[in-house]
Amino acid sequence: MSLRPEGDETYDVVVVGSGAGGMSTAITAKKHGLSVAIIEKEPVFGGTTAFSGGVLWIPMNPQAREAGVKDSRDNALTYMKAETGNLYSADAVEAFLDTGPEMVEFFERETSVKFVPTLYPDYHPDVPGGVDVGRSILAAPFDTSSLGANLKRLRPPLSTITFMGMMFNSSNADIKHFFNATKSASSFAYVAKRMVKHFTEVTRYGRGVQVTSGNALAARLAKSVFDADIPLYTETPAEELIVTDGRVTAVRTPSGTLSARKGVVIATGGFAHDLEKLKKAYPHLARGGEHVSPVPEANTGDGIRLAESIGGHAPVEFGDTSAWMPVSKVPQGQGRFGAFPHLLDRYKPGIIAVLKSGKRFTNESNSYHDVGAALQRACEGQTETAAWLICDHPTIRKYGLGFAKPAPVPLGRYISNGYLQRGTTLADLAAATGIDRSALEATVAAYNKTAAVGEDPEYGRGTTSFNRYLADPEHQPNPCVGPITTGPYYALRIVMGDLGTFDGLRTDVSGQVQRADGSAIGGLFAVGNDRASIMGGNYPGAGITLGPAMTFGYLTGRHLAGVSR
Repeated sequence: MSLRPEGDETYDVVVVGSGAGGMSTAITAKKHGLSVAIIEKEPVFGGTTAFSGGVLWIPMNPQAREAGVKDSRDNALTYMKAETGNLYSADAVEAFLDTGPEMVEFFERETSVKFVPTLYPDYHPDVPGGVDVGRSILAAPFDTSSLGANLKRLRPPLSTITFMGMMFNSSNADIKHFFNATKSASSFAYVAKRMVKHFTEVTRYGRGVQVTSGNALAARLAKSVFDADIPLYTETPAEELIVTDGRVTAVRTPSGTLSARKGVVIATGGFAHDLEKLKKAYPHLARGGEHVSPVPEANTGDGIRLAESIGGHAPVEFGDTSAWMPVSKVPQGQGRFGAFPHLLDRYKPGIIAVLKSGKRFTNESNSYHDVGAALQRACEGQTETAAWLICDHPTIRKYGLGFAKPAPVPLGRYISNGYLQRGTTLADLAAATGIDRSALEATVAAYNKTAAVGEDPEYGRGTTSFNRYLADPEHQPNPCVGPITTGPYYALRIVMGDLGTFDGLRTDVSGQVQRADGSAIGGLFAVGNDRASIMGGNYPGAGITLGPAMTFGYLTGRHLAGVSR
């Protein structure tokens, strides 16, 4: 197993980047008869995919059909048109809808990639064409020990969303057992068995090997790459695109030049950590605010810059240039912080979000992207773009708050390290956080007035199936709404983050990179977050990054092999 090229090599296709977009392109091209190599600048493979939820948004997917879920192309088109507005791209959207189900069937038939259905509603199910279930599928759990020696090169999951290194199933059944371990004999037995198994794996392999979510998807794709004898070189950055007679013909790396007879595919994950570009693209950074991204720090826009260096066009044109994610900064010692993505707590009853002014600004149970966009707009004209999640003692003990876990895990260390702020009264909490005291008290009083009967007249929490999906179904009459009444009270500061960038290189449907005048650059293609999103800067449902990434990776791989749609 060679980790880096050993001099100059020649392939039909060279893929730069090892996330879902890059690996799906490579696998498809190889399965259609081409020779392929993947290069990755980091010592680990998997890209942002390995940190992600592992969900793909694929309307009319086979899993939904098998479950009897009814959907249609016309319905999905209606939804996409409503979601993308003036940025609707008919050719790309129609190719995605027509090819997505075929892509899923191909990978399940030809590779180690397997999917399971989810119950996710679209994020805007009340928009024309939106559905309450069926369009999102999830990578099936995977035993990564099957990667053998390559296991050490798989990017581990995001540490802030694991518990002692363990990953949980998408159903959250594991989480419920862990939180009930001191209250239920069956949950205690479940947790004890799970922990023994996990620590046995850590002893044997140096990490837990039973993975879920995006780590499972990255591992399944990697297993398929290795089974197909595709070289996956790590610690091998692309330094230059070599152009011959107006066509990209090779990639120069520190270890040698890799020639590509058919094409080079850029799949480096977008520009979530390209600080210079972000200052121009992110309004909250331009006005002096803070941004903390949980995506891999190596996503610095390398591929986009390489393409731009030979004429590729990557304008920042979407109203929301990234998939926004509210995050909190988790102290990790020695002045370091981890990013905790707020995927679950905001939906729970008894938790609200307020600005420094003490006022709410959005429906907290909307999608992370919608909450992030609302926060950004609510702080226009201010240096700081931040909010505080507020709850009372019974709520934090039942659900946790951010990285702070529910009972029986103690809260003390989260208080002492400054992750959480606590106040005996709301006035005390306001003093600890700098939130306007009178406004905070008034906001909570107004919220409580109707929360006891499950109503939120100001923002309508719990009025959509998506709002309710990640809430607490046992809390009635509204699983998203509950009062904040019993001190002490807690606050957690959240700032802007992202799950990856939406803006990217302009391409045609096949993925061929275009210049500003619309002409194609021969031999150069882009997939994943390096290619401009077909969603137009919006976030219609769970998996709208990975679904198109793998679908267009499949399309690009077939195009390179000369297989028409």
